[in-house]
Amino acid sequence: MSNTQEMTGDGIPTVELNISLEKVCFIIVKAREFDVKVDPVEPDPASNPADDGGRGVLEDYDDDPTQAELVGAITSLNEDEVVDLIALTWIGRGDYTAAEWAEARALAFERHRERSARYLIGIPTLGDFLEEGLAALGYSCEEFEVNRL
Repeated sequence: MSNTQEMTGDGIPTVELNISLEKVCFIIVKAREFDVKVDPVEPDPASNPADDGGRGVLEDYDDDPTQAELVGAITSLNEDEVVDLIALTWIGRGDYTAAEWAEARALAFERHRERSARYLIGIPTLGDFLEEGLAALGYSCEEFEVNRL
């Protein structure tokens, strides 16, 4: 990316992401589903989902399918996509501005390692940070949320 960035009419730098908007939006949804989980009330719930009062959906057990989906979605990304995801998170968290996209991405590339999924899912409100990062760059998940929420 060159040092001079094109700007949209709103003054937002034009950034072409290496990760598809659909993938980011899917990760946002999964991150939010994971973030709302609470510690288990009963360590050994009923063996039948109908008998457990929905605990498997709301409580964070070791074999949590939501966490597995989120980790799977992140680990299936190529390096450029993971770097974009980390940079979007940092922009959404306020560590960088949209104008500093190149710097955020360069640092994410420098620090990116095999444990990126663990790093990202360990960030509370990851979904919100990703959504804020997208918004800062002029993107939205609005069209994807219709079928997911």
